[in-house]
Amino acid sequence: MHDMLPEAASVATDTPDGKAGGQAVRLSTAQPGDRGVIVDVRAESHPGDHGVAVDELQRRLLEFGFVEGARIEVLHEGAIWRDPIAVRLDDMRIGLRRRDAEDVWVLLDPK
Repeated sequence: MHDMLPEAASVATDTPDGKAGGQAVRLSTAQPGDRGVIVDVRAESHPGDHGVAVDELQRRLLEFGFVEGARIEVLHEGAIWRDPIAVRLDDMRIGLRRRDAEDVWVLLDPK
């Protein structure tokens, strides 16, 4: 599925209230208050730009709990260049650099 995800893609989903909607986006583009479900994690956006190898970054994200199906909410973003961002990941709160958040794809809940 990750090979087919463009920068932002509309994806039809079935929600509990019967409405369709939602949008798959990179976590780095989500705004405070946005909620959704992680649909993919793949460290490939800027190889070498993270300070660690791509495989190492992907391993770290997965170990933190950024896995497919996890619920996520953007809580806060930094004052300077909106970096870092704070997210609620299931029942944890995590700070994440925006460039690392580019590698997490989220299916946003309809608003």
